[in-house]
Amino acid sequence: MPQTKWFRIGYGIIVILLIIFLASLVDFIFSPITIMIKTLFAPIILAGVMYYLLRPLVNLASRYIPRGLSIISIYLVFIGLISLLVFLIGPTLQQQVNSLVKNTPAIVDDIRDYLVELQENEYVARFQQDERFSLEEISGKVADNLNAYLAAFGSNVVNIISAITGFVVLLVIIPFVLFYMLKDGDKLPNQVLRIIPRQHEREGRNVLKDMDIALSSYIQGQIIVSVFVGVLCYIGFLIIGLEYSLVLALIAMFTNVIPFIGPFIGTIPSLVVGFLDEPIMAVWVLVVVLIVQQTESNLISPQVMGKKLDVHPLTIILLLLVASKFAGLLGLLLAVPTYAVSKVVVLHTIRFIKLRKVKVSEEKV
Repeated sequence: MPQTKWFRIGYGIIVILLIIFLASLVDFIFSPITIMIKTLFAPIILAGVMYYLLRPLVNLASRYIPRGLSIISIYLVFIGLISLLVFLIGPTLQQQVNSLVKNTPAIVDDIRDYLVELQENEYVARFQQDERFSLEEISGKVADNLNAYLAAFGSNVVNIISAITGFVVLLVIIPFVLFYMLKDGDKLPNQVLRIIPRQHEREGRNVLKDMDIALSSYIQGQIIVSVFVGVLCYIGFLIIGLEYSLVLALIAMFTNVIPFIGPFIGTIPSLVVGFLDEPIMAVWVLVVVLIVQQTESNLISPQVMGKKLDVHPLTIILLLLVASKFAGLLGLLLAVPTYAVSKVVVLHTIRFIKLRKVKVSEEKV
């Protein structure tokens, strides 16, 4: 039997596939593991994001007071800031959300009427050679689907209560998970290094350190940049007098977390609302978004995120395309940080292999 490098790789792939196939035949053994992973995934991910946001503050405060007390103090400050934010923007947000929900059917009807008018335009009519293509029919289906979703949202009370209950459970669990992550997170690398041979401990420590830097720079940078984008959009929307300015600014802030395509997704609702108000308002919305994005890309992002990830834009696009197919919105959020961590591991593995070959060659000499 051949023993070349590529045949050994082939044998390894075959063995891995065989193990996966055999595991699929006894799925009743792995089902509890799958359920456990799905249950713990959301709190661990959310707590991990909060860990990287609060860790610098905890490290700073722990220089003067015990670490446990510093965590509790930062919790109290954080809760106070959230309460102040809710007090300041809560009434406005509630008013705009209620108004938006109330006016959604009218907005849908306005969009349908505009599409019907667009269909009657002589330039658009030239493209409708096929009778099966009808903007009126398409707009009608879109409106019916939206109204059906709104009706289903109101009728599925049990599912809504279940989702709210799950969210409340997450809010209760995450602070405890986050507390122990902040308190004992620095001990985790030492625990991981225990399973690595002593002669490779230095290389393993470098891998963990680079992974930590990649994750912290990405998470902290994305959150801070997104908050800046949301604040700037809100100020700009207030200046031009756009309706639902706070809701639309929050949408822009949350979608900006998605790399590369997030800003485009967040701009669409603002453009639609502005255009339905009056076409010139859509132009002003576009001006505001362009100013905000230019400010973010040229002033904020270079200062906050720098070039630590060193991921090419084309690579990000391809990653997002693949990740969206596999895992939807969650894939869009996790694709870039997962790639950054994987890149660190692969680069260090290649470096380790090269160093090992050099060491073996020197020993032979």
